[in-house]
Amino acid sequence: MISIIKDINMEIRDYKVKDCDTVSKLFFETVHSINAKDYTDEQLFAWASSAEDFKSRRCRDLLEQRTVVAVIGEKIVGFASIDKSGELDLLFVDKDHQRQGIATALCDEVEKGFSVLTTYASITAKQFFEKRDYIVIKEQEVERFGVKLKNFKMKKNVEFCI
Repeated sequence: MISIIKDINMEIRDYKVKDCDTVSKLFFETVHSINAKDYTDEQLFAWASSAEDFKSRRCRDLLEQRTVVAVIGEKIVGFASIDKSGELDLLFVDKDHQRQGIATALCDEVEKGFSVLTTYASITAKQFFEKRDYIVIKEQEVERFGVKLKNFKMKKNVEFCI
């Protein structure tokens, strides 16, 4: 699927095994740059200790879920994944491509076919999801490697959205 947003010719395509290294690096860099305003260094490291950690833990999940990547030219600039139940698992956009409509295009693609969607949004992503008609079900703290991180369980009922 080709999308044109803000004069950017972007392709959204299915994730492939060969994308794992790039997606892992994108995840790590995005967490450590974009999310740094809302989380401490200790929290960022617990969340994304390394690109290799993500690669070893999550790349298999991405194949089992509906995962798409956004590509501009030859560069992957974002990715999103959703499981069969409608839980949006991952949504990350390259630190140099923020606020260009890429996250919106990725969500539009993976949300297709679901009437109820859930996600666990970071402090940083909460406002983005609220603009997409998700509502906070509960604020919570999750623990990773003994470090607590705040996030929000959010839900969207598509049939009620205008």
